[in-house]
Amino acid sequence: MPLSASPKPAVTGDAKPALKVASYNIRKAMGIDRRRDPARILQVVNQIGADVVVLQEADLRLGPRPAAIPRFLIAQETDYDVVDLARNDVSLGWHGNAIFVRKGLEVTETRRFELPGLEPRGAVMARVEGVNVVGAHLGLLRRYRLKQMSEIRDQLGALRAEAAIFGDFNEWSDVRGYEPWERDFTLTLPGRSYHASRPFVALDGIAYGSALALDDAGVEEGGAARRASDHLPIWAQLSRRG
Repeated sequence: MPLSASPKPAVTGDAKPALKVASYNIRKAMGIDRRRDPARILQVVNQIGADVVVLQEADLRLGPRPAAIPRFLIAQETDYDVVDLARNDVSLGWHGNAIFVRKGLEVTETRRFELPGLEPRGAVMARVEGVNVVGAHLGLLRRYRLKQMSEIRDQLGALRAEAAIFGDFNEWSDVRGYEPWERDFTLTLPGRSYHASRPFVALDGIAYGSALALDDAGVEEGGAARRASDHLPIWAQLSRRG
């Protein structure tokens, strides 16, 4: 897989206007100070200014998996709509993966992908402005992460070229562990995103298909980002080629 560690990759070829996408493992809105503060998470989300926001651990783990951020607060404090991915009335997403889209942007397709593993895992997709934005939180063990990557790739099928997979990939190496995506995607790890208090490893990344170009990418470190979760959010500007 082509691996980019640069926060400012060059764009080649003709590209259409960029879509800014952010990815953030919010740890159920629990900060490093052990305070659960959904409003603080939304403060961080707002300061990134993305068009699309992919969240991991957006729902609590037990019971019906209620949302870690109340929907009324999202409506009150942000300019985002929650993409309809949940299978009940209390969750924001599915298997903890949620997607926010800025008001006025149209979502033309959504999907849920069941993923193999010891613990229940899933991925979600929303097609926005011609980009298939996928959110995923991969497993803790590499052998299951590889299976999960293969499953996402296979379930995307013909959508791969215009797909951008964002999430907490849980891979501690930046040179191996992504083999199932080598043929179809370019991997970018924008920077060290974990632990938020003293980042030392790039657990959060982006894998994008051949029909997309990456204009810029980075890690959000300002404001409340160092306290709101144990991960820092990442972001990328993506364009469609041609």
